Parts: sequence; structure tokens; C-alpha cells
Amino acid sequence: MNPSLAGYAAAVIDAVTAGGPQAQADLAQLAEELESVDELVEANTQLRSALTDTSVPPSSRRAVVDDLLRGKVSDPARRTAVFAAGAVSAPDVPQALNWLSNRARRAAEGAMTEEPALAHLDSRNRVAGFATATFEGLSVSELEELEDELFRFARTVEAAPALRYVLSDRDLPLQARHGVVEQLLSGKASAAAIALVRYTLTGGRPRDFVGTIDFLVEQTAKARGWRVARVRAARAVDPDESSRLSESLSALTGSPVELQVSIDEKLLSGVLVDIGDLRVDATARGRLDALREHLLTTAWDEGPLAADLSGATHELDHHLEESDDREQGNG
Repeated sequence: MNPSLAGYAAAVIDAVTAGGPQAQADLAQLAEELESVDELVEANTQLRSALTDTSVPPSSRRAVVDDLLRGKVSDPARRTAVFAAGAVSAPDVPQALNWLSNRARRAAEGAMTEEPALAHLDSRNRVAGFATATFEGLSVSELEELEDELFRFARTVEAAPALRYVLSDRDLPLQARHGVVEQLLSGKASAAAIALVRYTLTGGRPRDFVGTIDFLVEQTAKARGWRVARVRAARAVDPDESSRLSESLSALTGSPVELQVSIDEKLLSGVLVDIGDLRVDATARGRLDALREHLLTTAWDEGPLAADLSGATHELDHHLEESDDREQGNG
């Protein structure tokens, strides 16, 4: 099964298992709901075709499943099914949902699931899947603290050869290594940090322990970056527009997004959004710049069209300069 999906499912099941007196009932509900989703996709030809269509991007498959399940199943079941729809290739979505229902059923029945040994990259992807599910319940400030906790723990292990040897010893029972982590971090680190370090032992490669913790530091920083959208707008953004933009970005990232809005009248109209490593330029200035770049880089032979090209680019330059002059005059 897809390593990131295996890690994500492990995190959701662990969170439900730690839910207190109702944990067993909640696990049974999770299993039943995922079984119902699996049966629905198997029985509904139209839905199955939509989810297995290779021309449909992962984000759209996730949106279909989210719309279908929101308000009808528990949050853990919805989140897990939505993640599965985008984590695997389109033809594998039904198989992934079936695998999820079986995994949840085994957990509800008390069966222990051992994570199989994987290659270096796959094991890190499995841990990254666990981290993705963990990050979804955290605020920006909590992610910042988590990043610091993981970094400090990695440096502690790195500086203590005996500790590093114990945590990297594949011959030492996993339960014993978990106990060492609990002893070191209990009461000193957040529940999210402890869960991630424990799963690094469970789902990662023993000899790559410190490397995987450092990898998680990077993943946490990236997750924090995807929670804050830096928005430059040509004019003030009213509350309704801000709400719609936030909802759209949240749907894109799968997590709540905080907007940091600044005004830049040079953009003429529209907004420029930077979130994570994605930039969305929906400004008039951006469109004019793109058009100017296109005209300048287009290869033309000498002749009448060359003169038209030169005139068009000069006209664009003049328009942009006028915009800058208006901005300076207003200042």
C-alpha cells in the first residue's frame, strides 16, 4: 500500500485509540464508516468512474470525496478517505479505500499491525504521511513550537552516542525504544512531538532515526508555510472577499489558512497570493507584465509586423509607467 497513506491511517487510528473511554466504540464506528465508503464506491458505477478517471487531478478527487462525506460520517473517517483519494493514483483509489476499511477493522478488533520494513525513501514517506495527519490538528503557533521541539530532540540524540545507539538498535524491541522516548519527553514535549518521535521508531528505518527527525523538522516548517497566505491586493479586501479567499485556499491546502493582507496599488487590480511554494498572480499588473514579456520574447522577422511589435511594447511600457507615476503622486 502507498506508504504515505499507511502513515496517515496510522496517525488517525492512534488518535482515535487515545480518545479515552469511548476509544473502542469510536474505533468500531471508524471501521464501519470506512467499510460503508468502500461499499459505496464499489456499488456506484458513476462515483467509481469519477474517482478512477486518470484525467481528474488528485485535488478534484479529494473534493468529490469530501463533498460526499462531509456531515455524513465522523471527521476521522472523512479525513482518511479524502486523503486516500488524493494519495494514490486514480485507478488505485478503490483498492486504497478497501485497504483502509480493513486496517480500521483490524484496529477495532484489537489486532496489532506491524509496519513492514521499507526502503529509505518509502519509510520517510510513511513517516511524512503520519506527520500530515498530525499537523492537521495544530495551529500555526503549535507548528512553530513543534518544529523547535523536534529540532532540539534531534540535536540531543545526535550529541549522545549511547542514546543514539539505543534508539537506532533494530534488535532492541520496539516497545523498549518507545519507553525510552516516553521517559525522555513525557512532560517536557507536546503530545504531537512525542507521537511523531514514536512513529519515527515504528514506521521509519532504525539507522535513519536522527535523519528522519531532521526530515520531520523540514516537513513541519513546510506545513507552517502552507498555513499562512501572504496576500497583496490592489485595494482593501472586505470581510466577504477575505472569507471566500480563505475558504478557497483552505480547500487547496486541506487545512485552515491565515491571511496576511497588504495593499499595493501598483498591482492595479486583483490579488497576488504567496502560500508555501505556490504563487497565484491574479493581478492586472501581472497580466500586463506577462503580455509584455510575451511580446518581447516572440521571434519576428524584419518587416511590418516588427514595427507593430515595437509599438505594442512601447505602449505597454507607457501604461505601466503611468501607473507608477500615479502611485508616486498619491504617495
